[in-house]
Amino acid sequence: MSRALTPSILTPQDLEPNWIWEGRLPAWGHMSVDFERRIDHDRLRRYRLSRAREALKASNCGTLLLFDVNNIRYVSATKIGEWERDKMCRFCLLTGDDAPYVWDFGSAAYHHKKFSDWLVPDHCRAGVVGMRGTIPPSFGLMKRYAEEIAGLIRDAGMIDMPVGVDYAETAMFHALQEAGLKVVDGQQIMLSAREIKNVDEIQLLTQAASMVDGVYHMIYEELKPGVRENDIVALSNKMLYEMGSDDVEAINAISGERCNPHPHNFTDRLFRPGDQAFFDILQSYQGYRTCYYRTFNIGTSTAPQQDAYKKARDWIDASIDLIRPGVTTDVVAQAWPKAEEFGFPDELSAFGLQFGHGLGLALHERPIISRAVSLENPMEIKTGMVFALETYCPATDGFSAARIEEEVVVTDKGCEVISLFPAQDLPIANRY
Repeated sequence: MSRALTPSILTPQDLEPNWIWEGRLPAWGHMSVDFERRIDHDRLRRYRLSRAREALKASNCGTLLLFDVNNIRYVSATKIGEWERDKMCRFCLLTGDDAPYVWDFGSAAYHHKKFSDWLVPDHCRAGVVGMRGTIPPSFGLMKRYAEEIAGLIRDAGMIDMPVGVDYAETAMFHALQEAGLKVVDGQQIMLSAREIKNVDEIQLLTQAASMVDGVYHMIYEELKPGVRENDIVALSNKMLYEMGSDDVEAINAISGERCNPHPHNFTDRLFRPGDQAFFDILQSYQGYRTCYYRTFNIGTSTAPQQDAYKKARDWIDASIDLIRPGVTTDVVAQAWPKAEEFGFPDELSAFGLQFGHGLGLALHERPIISRAVSLENPMEIKTGMVFALETYCPATDGFSAARIEEEVVVTDKGCEVISLFPAQDLPIANRY
């Protein structure tokens, strides 16, 4: 029987991230074995719950009520499939030092009670509220569960303290307030908890990145005239799921005249000789995400395409060189060009093109690095953060563009890049 996530079991040692900054970060095999120390899931679960509790204690809230599936997984280590992501059909309560409660979709509650032995069985409950409004508030489920939640908070002695909610349906906010709860923003509390990764989270993120390394080698071999953007999307999905991905969130595939401006989607466009093409692979392994761009040319390249790639590479290298504990995000953002310097009227119009963002159970965590945000609202970069850095440079031919993204782990002295498909020079697939 595993150690349950109860107040008497969690100890100060569970907050230790257990980093080992020696040599290259490992990307272990994905199976459990007896001859190597790989992912310790019990340690991972205890660390995440301990981080959430510490963040809650540091806030003015006594309780966190969570509908965001990433937060539910972080606190309770439960997940019932990617189909749940936009349904708003599950919720989780963390009150003071009490063990988390999870209200689950129908029979999933019984499954977790039976098989998730780190949870308190009586805290695994069936429940649903609105499912994005398809169950109308007039049916009474929101009122029922709001009152149940308020009763649990009252029993825990936290009824006079604010309740941090990450997000919920508007009618559920009203139901919570009508049940006597003071609702405030809880997402910032959870993002604070999630920003520092322990050794297991870093290993999972590295394993996820290693999967994308392999997909890019496949893409390099497949890029040729007669193949479409959506063919690459299909092949990438197949390969990732075969390797053990639990969610291929998106494959961006953009080529030729679609490169500039960046449309952030794929089509059925055929690749043509001389095209510049870039891709982004967003997928997760055991919940931990990748965001990993690469640019290729097909058969040949031109001087403007090579020049755009070199500028994008120079910008990303300059930002990587700055990453170390104690540096603030405004310093990194200043390494990138102003929006006007690459064809945009202002920073919000160029948002996401010269960009950094945390990676974890969500695609966008802390820190966010952008000239639009960071210059006036800098954050400190800390050991144990994992984030992606991405740059974009349009070519002078008016339609090509280069896009590069690297994932980095902040170590005790600097950072290590974990996205390893070669990208120092522009790769030419199927060179003529």
